[in-house]
Amino acid sequence: MALGVRRSPLTLLFLTACGAIGQQGAAPIVQPGAPGHESKTLAAASAVIGRRTPLAADIYFMQGMIHHHSQAVEMVELLKTRSRSKKVQALGNRITISQTDEMKFMKQWLEERGLPTTMSHAPMDHSAMDHSAMGHDMKNMAGMDMNAMPMMPGMLTSQQMKDLAKASGPAFDRLFLTGMIQHHTGALIMVEDLFNAAGAGQDNVLYDFATDVDNTQRAEIEIMKSLLKEKK
Repeated sequence: MALGVRRSPLTLLFLTACGAIGQQGAAPIVQPGAPGHESKTLAAASAVIGRRTPLAADIYFMQGMIHHHSQAVEMVELLKTRSRSKKVQALGNRITISQTDEMKFMKQWLEERGLPTTMSHAPMDHSAMDHSAMGHDMKNMAGMDMNAMPMMPGMLTSQQMKDLAKASGPAFDRLFLTGMIQHHTGALIMVEDLFNAAGAGQDNVLYDFATDVDNTQRAEIEIMKSLLKEKK
């Protein structure tokens, strides 16, 4: 009898996952790339191997970030007609492309796990969390009252959105940049809170995505700070 090829446990796990996927017809997952980079198509087998049962903090992060991103896209829609700065418009285009792709990814991640894409439970309490390492004070962010703050960290209040919608030209650009810096900073807090939650963020795909969000939004904050300096 001929000897078979000896396979490692990881190889056997991979082949088992492939077989299961072939039977179920699972679709691959498309993970959005950073601005300026192409999206990555993850093999369905890889997604199954790295998949963990999501914790409440994982679900809250993805549902909350969809809600968070939707406001950023709304802000960029205002920019298209109210800004006359080519640099700010280019930044807005970069933001809306990346965040629209990310929203599709997050919805797919939730749907494939049989989870709703909108929040249906009370928001996480951020008041007891220490975000001092990020170099800002949430209570003083853009002069906002924490009691009137929207559900997710950094999101603009209804009054801030109204002020943005009324502005145009250089005044709009300043409000947009300061508001989007506030908004992006809130996203960094959401990532920090995810990784600070015990056992959360361990799903391989979710971990990579949250890390990409953190890296991308930090880079865009620096771009926006530079644009603000140019406008002084």
